[in-house]
Formats: sequence, C-alpha cells, structure tokens
Amino acid sequence: MNKTALIYGSSGLVGSKLLAQLLANDHYGKVKVFVRKPLPVDHSKLEQVIIDFDDADNIRDKAKGDEVYICLGTTMAKAGSKEAFYKVDHDFVVRAATSAAANGVPKLCLISSMGADVHAWVYYSKVKGEVEQEISRLPFEAIHIVRPSLLLGDRKEQRSGEKLGILISKAVTFIFIGPLAKYKPIEDETVARSMISYMESQSTGVHIHFSDDLQKFANP
Repeated sequence: MNKTALIYGSSGLVGSKLLAQLLANDHYGKVKVFVRKPLPVDHSKLEQVIIDFDDADNIRDKAKGDEVYICLGTTMAKAGSKEAFYKVDHDFVVRAATSAAANGVPKLCLISSMGADVHAWVYYSKVKGEVEQEISRLPFEAIHIVRPSLLLGDRKEQRSGEKLGILISKAVTFIFIGPLAKYKPIEDETVARSMISYMESQSTGVHIHFSDDLQKFANP
C-alpha cells in the first residue's frame, strides 16, 4: 500500500505522535502536514505545507490524499477569548474537513473531547459537539471521532489543572472499570495508534470512540 495521509495539528500532543507513527508505517508513502511554520522534522515521506488557516481556498487546493487526521485544538486560556477559541476549535477544524471532503478524501479521523454535546452548558463541550455534528454531515465514506479522556504525555505547556487531575487519576486507577472505563486516562501514543487502526479498518459510516475503545484498538 502507498497511501497519502493528511494531518492538521501535527505539532500537538497527539498530533506529533501520530506523525511519527505514520512516517514509520509502511502502508503510507506520503504524510502531508498542514502547518503555520515548518516542523523540525526531516523524513523522505514528509511533505510540509505552509498555509494560512484563515484562507479556505489555500487549504482546499492542497488537501488531497487518502485519509485526513484532524488534531487541531486549543484551550480557552490559551486562546484568550471565546471568539479566538471558536476560530481554532470550530472554524479551522470544519474548514479542514470540508476541504478534504471537497477533494474526495474518503476517510477522516477527528480528535474531539469527552462530553462533546451541542446542548452542553459548558462552552468548550458545546463547541466540540457542534464540530462533531457538522463534520458528521460531510460526504466521507468513513468518519471516526475519538473522544479520549484525560491525555497523558509530555506537553509543551504546563497545565496545572490537568497535572493535578492526572496525579489523582493515577492514584485511583482501580476505579476505572466497567461503565467508568471510558474515563480512564490514556497515553497520547495510544490515541495515535488507535486512530491509525480505525483508518486501516474497513468500517464505513460515522463512529464515535471513547478511551476504553481506543485502548482496545491500539492494543489488539
């Protein structure tokens, strides 16, 4: 196989692990990343596309391949306002997906969030729900939406709230069984492996995957 994978958000926690795994995967002949500035990565299969995420036409012309992975996202604190957050987590994500769909890319995998719901009271969850809803309507053969729980990995920025949550979760890991399994913290590399596994499967339609499912697909 000699597939071309497209990645948006390749410098993030999961996106960077996804990039490394795709480059090492023999099923992929090219990995095309869409970035604001070049990544410090050199590989024969890697193509870096420098784009302006505000320019829809600029993205659409280059979004051609076999699979598209969307790992874009920020936090309210980092964005600075609801408007700035919405622009990244909604507008950029939907624009990337729409461009890929317009070019006939058959499969999409999106990182969303636990609690994503268009009717949620929490703004973050509401926006994630809107994105899932809009992307689910696009004409892809297969759409895989992953909703990982608390992510474990080496972040570039320190988030004190998440750090505390990770410490607490690790201390009570024994409770994450049965119905609570989907809330168990998950490694960034595990999420990336599961995303690739979903895309390599023959399933069609729209699928939503929680952390317990991600663990199974990453470690069959």
